[in-house]
Amino acid sequence: MSAEPICGADIVIKALVDQGVDVVFGYPGGAVLPIYDSLFKQNALRHILVRQEGGAVHAAEGYARSTGKVGVVLVTSGPGATNAVTGLTDALMDSVPVVCLTGQVPTHLIGNDAFQEADTTGITRPCTKHNYLVKDVNDLARVLHEAFYVAKSGRPGPVVVDLPKDVLFALGNYVGPQQVAHKSYRPQTKPDPARVAEAIEMIAAAKRPLFYGGGGLVNSGLEACARFTEFVRLVDAPCTLTLMGLGALPASDPHFLGMVGMHGMYESNMAMHDCDLMIAVGSRFDDRVTGRLSAFSPGSKKIHIDIDPSSINKNVRVDLPLLGDCNEVMGALLQAWKKAAPHSDTKARHAWWRKIDAWRARNCLRYDGSRRDLIKPQYALERLYALTRERDPFITTEVGQHQMWAAQFFKFDKPYHWMTSGGLGTMGYGLPAAVGVQVAHPDSLVIDIAGEASILMNIQEMSTIAQYRLPVKAFILNNQYMGMVRQWQELLHGGRYSESYTAALPDFVKLADAFGAAGRRVERPDELDDAILQMLEEPRAVILDVVVDQAENCFPMIPSGAAHNEMLLGPADKAQQPVSEEGMVLV
Repeated sequence: MSAEPICGADIVIKALVDQGVDVVFGYPGGAVLPIYDSLFKQNALRHILVRQEGGAVHAAEGYARSTGKVGVVLVTSGPGATNAVTGLTDALMDSVPVVCLTGQVPTHLIGNDAFQEADTTGITRPCTKHNYLVKDVNDLARVLHEAFYVAKSGRPGPVVVDLPKDVLFALGNYVGPQQVAHKSYRPQTKPDPARVAEAIEMIAAAKRPLFYGGGGLVNSGLEACARFTEFVRLVDAPCTLTLMGLGALPASDPHFLGMVGMHGMYESNMAMHDCDLMIAVGSRFDDRVTGRLSAFSPGSKKIHIDIDPSSINKNVRVDLPLLGDCNEVMGALLQAWKKAAPHSDTKARHAWWRKIDAWRARNCLRYDGSRRDLIKPQYALERLYALTRERDPFITTEVGQHQMWAAQFFKFDKPYHWMTSGGLGTMGYGLPAAVGVQVAHPDSLVIDIAGEASILMNIQEMSTIAQYRLPVKAFILNNQYMGMVRQWQELLHGGRYSESYTAALPDFVKLADAFGAAGRRVERPDELDDAILQMLEEPRAVILDVVVDQAENCFPMIPSGAAHNEMLLGPADKAQQPVSEEGMVLV
């Protein structure tokens, strides 16, 4: 406890420093001015001034996902808090640890419709892991330390701490994190040994096993990913990863089949359909992975490893739940496998790999690159990957076709290098997320792979990039359409492109110049390599506007309501009418 009382605002700063926070992303306003005054009087914390509160949360997400630390946000009351809601929901869906400090009107005005008042705890209750309204300054330090514990423990997620202005002015006692323990939240981290032994028996007996890793592996840390990779290699089984799990197992590993799901690899989805045992690790069987549930992996037994008990049997019934932290569970499985040294059906396993190799031979990412006057988006990303792979880039994305192509064509050999909006699919995520990544890794190459429509949703963060001289590179695949919307309209709505074409776009080269960045527009394939190399050598931020084929669609694709073995591999395939679980036509 502090020797003498200090004001609530100083308690906030001291708690952040004691939690190891080094940077806060925020935007000031009347209700949080006491905190900004305390920030002004210290040098331990760096503050990054964004241009809109939604951008602050996405920047904190980028920081968190590229470091494994908790991202911190500071916004004011009313519209400051409500602007943060999309980012908070995004962080909840993708299990990103974020602590968001929101200002609030003085306690005696709460409920009076005071200026810039909003029911922040009520509004954010559905889109946060937990939230607090602090009404007593002597509760403040404890609540802040609890908020960090809740955000990073168990399944990570966003936590809001709502701070009335009078509490920030009031004097109170400070307690350190070592003096605070949450009374009830104790996630189970270590697995049940009996279930570990059962899992070993099931994996050894499987003839067609498949590992299915998700974002929970990345959240669990570098050691969890290393243990997962070692176990996959020991078992010698194929492995697929979700959009959020990319990098958990090296893409260069021959056991890796590529991403699974709606725009995943053909071999990955077919293996998921035909496997006889699925080992799901830190993944939650979301609809973009499972396709039609009634046809999902119909002949397989399922082991589900997750720290969140509410995720187990939520979407898919499993045969063996293994509750615990991915790192702890993978460590236990490794130890048990090495000790048991089980023998598998070698003949059956070889037949399984031959089948997978036949699926791989289909080359599901092939595209027509014969035209020399038109840049295919796939080619643009192939060249970007080829010219940056040795530089160990951090990649963020916006949301849409470009996001899926990036997931398909970029190969990540380590975690924490891929930042994208998965569960919520938030357009405008990539540019502010790149701000957070670049702040965390100032000397690294950070690229936002973007669509021209999505990047405009938070383009104001180019001003943040300019202020802090962040060398973020924006690589725009520009087809003048909301590409994924257009693709669905073509395949499922008879080509009626209702409001998906953007008839008025800015000149991105001039826009870059306006923000003190470098800009270039590329329209031909033979110009692309030079433009990418120029972008990489430019010390400033860059917007590279790559004009791509407007009609190109993202394949492979599992149409909505279809099963994994009903994938469309290219334009020649026809989408079936999507159906519900009950067999009703949806479109």
